[in-house]
Amino acid sequence: MRSAARPSIGTVRAAVLESFGSPLAVREVPDPVPGAGEVVVDVAAAGVLPYTGEVLGGERNYLLTLPAIPGAGAVGRVRSVGPDATRLAPGDWVLCDPAIRSRDDALTPDITLQGLSARGEGGLALERHYGRGSFAERLLVPTENVHPLGPIGPADAARWCAVHVCLVPYGGLHAVGLQPGESVLVSGATGNFGSAGVATALAMGAGVVVAPGRNAAMLAELEKRFGSRVRTVELTGDGDTERMRAAAGPVDVVLDLLPPSAPASAVRAAVLAVREYGRVALMGGVGMLGGDDLALPYPWLMRNSVTVRGQWMHQRGAVGRVIALARAGLLDLTGFAVTGFALDDVNTAVRDAADRGGRFQLTVVHPRDAAGAGS
Repeated sequence: MRSAARPSIGTVRAAVLESFGSPLAVREVPDPVPGAGEVVVDVAAAGVLPYTGEVLGGERNYLLTLPAIPGAGAVGRVRSVGPDATRLAPGDWVLCDPAIRSRDDALTPDITLQGLSARGEGGLALERHYGRGSFAERLLVPTENVHPLGPIGPADAARWCAVHVCLVPYGGLHAVGLQPGESVLVSGATGNFGSAGVATALAMGAGVVVAPGRNAAMLAELEKRFGSRVRTVELTGDGDTERMRAAAGPVDVVLDLLPPSAPASAVRAAVLAVREYGRVALMGGVGMLGGDDLALPYPWLMRNSVTVRGQWMHQRGAVGRVIALARAGLLDLTGFAVTGFALDDVNTAVRDAADRGGRFQLTVVHPRDAAGAGS
């Protein structure tokens, strides 16, 4: 019978945020040791979100207990497992899901996004134990958040970080029951999560994806990348709803992924394009930092039997399904360009992620391998 690996004792290197607005400091921290229901992973690659700098600077007002090790999600190899793990083994390539849920309330669990943000007081309680993120050589993760990738090459680890980006739109599309052949309108299609949402909707079998935006060059790139199944609409602020609706005929599903900087009027214009009996998934950040809230007409919602669903992140079983889409080639991870940085260059990585904007661009930190930088 396989026994759990003996946990190592000592220190590992990590990037630490001591105060909001200060640079990340790379220093030694205690080596994590797994208990029951936990796994320690040697981090090969950790994705850097385009808005990481806004979180570290405090502009996003995320609940993050300091000092903190940022980094949401990782790809790496199992280092050691708790005594109740029966299938994971040291050396396995895995993807670590940062959406950590409490185990003592299956109906409405508290959630923390490891290395990024907590939701409410319960999320902060989780964060106190699992708050150390993936900008570190090793990461402590609940066993249920560790997902086998099967055999991959070390050079492929960074590109698998794209799964973390695609998981967000997958969560919304799954929540509203996207069916093969349906039409999807992705509000915010030229952004980081929105462009991944276009790819994810197509991978899930959407017949047509409407991609609105103000960035004409990015809209043209989406058309070139995905072909006739993507119908782009350049937004002007005048008649946008009608042109979005006309781009694909009836719109079955609207997925909103617009960031906090976007106006609520842009979300409204997209939502009103959905057909009678259509479904809407709200996953963006509009209204989170002030500004107008989303106002939808009650008579229109009621008389058209429209379903509006809020969805934060993804469901528990989503990770394995998105990995399966990538393994099958339906979700093409090779479409994401990767730029890698060593852990010592983590502050440069944060700036790079913001500059690139994240649209099919992955900025990745390699905590254990300086040679991975520049990949």
